[in-house]
Amino acid sequence: MKYANLGHTGLKVSRICLGCMSYGTPAWRPWVLDEAASQPFFQRAVEAGINFFDTANMYSLGVSEEVTGRALRKYARMEEVVLATKVYFPMTEGPNMGGLSRKNVVQACEASLKRLGVETIDLYQIHRMDPETPLEETLAALDQLVRQGKVRYLGASSSAAWRFAKALSLSERNGWARFVSMQNHYNLVYREEEREMMPLCEAEGIGVIPWSPLARGLLAGTRKSLDDKQATARAGSDAFASALYDNPHDWDVVEAVKKVASARGNTPAEVSLAWLLSKPAVVAPIIGATKLEHLDAAIRSVDVTLTADEVKALEAPYQPHAVRGM
Repeated sequence: MKYANLGHTGLKVSRICLGCMSYGTPAWRPWVLDEAASQPFFQRAVEAGINFFDTANMYSLGVSEEVTGRALRKYARMEEVVLATKVYFPMTEGPNMGGLSRKNVVQACEASLKRLGVETIDLYQIHRMDPETPLEETLAALDQLVRQGKVRYLGASSSAAWRFAKALSLSERNGWARFVSMQNHYNLVYREEEREMMPLCEAEGIGVIPWSPLARGLLAGTRKSLDDKQATARAGSDAFASALYDNPHDWDVVEAVKKVASARGNTPAEVSLAWLLSKPAVVAPIIGATKLEHLDAAIRSVDVTLTADEVKALEAPYQPHAVRGM
């Protein structure tokens, strides 16, 4: 495994991050693996040198955090692990159980600490921006958590670039802890982030950790068409994926990936992740794996280096998209 600093910090993370939304309880989503079925993924990841793990309080409504915390305490050295979780989406239908008010940010963090079984969260991320809460309130609450020792670093996810830039400026002007990472929707099929967010992150020293790096499996090469819902258990029940990838030109990108992968003897997933890893601000794509071969392909991608001609061939079919994922 290779490692990199997370943005302009001294924090070392593996070039692959294991996303833990797939681990928790199938009562939440039918494709989610239960705790027993999840164990081999954590063990394989740790054995391969992965030290970066990402979950969220809303994944399996807290069960993912519980499963992740127990697995890491079992298989890993916690002082070497970078454990990330997120806050924003509601945990219940009651008031103050979602969003980024000071109340929810603080109480959600304290609840996540208990579920994860740790005293400090390495990377605490806002899952989305909250239009109903003043940005200053959210940032001050996050800074409070850092000063109290409950959180070490702060990150954000899927935001308009102008709003993220405003957050960085507010933190600097007030002497608050600053976001060090951006978890955004970025892959070969969806590259709208290249217009503003990626240049902003590169200029400001923000580490990018893309979600859905394989476009919900499209770039793994397992589907026969854009509308193929039978390739995986998740493809048949993930309505969000259909909302993200419905442009007919998306399949042209998939075909380009398959062609490059076949010519060089790699899998489509390896090639797609290698492309992401070649981008300047990208630190670690977040991989969701429900089969060990998916995780193994991600691990192999770290050692794949694409040529300039291959990158050109992969990028050529792309067509502009409406903004998706926020």
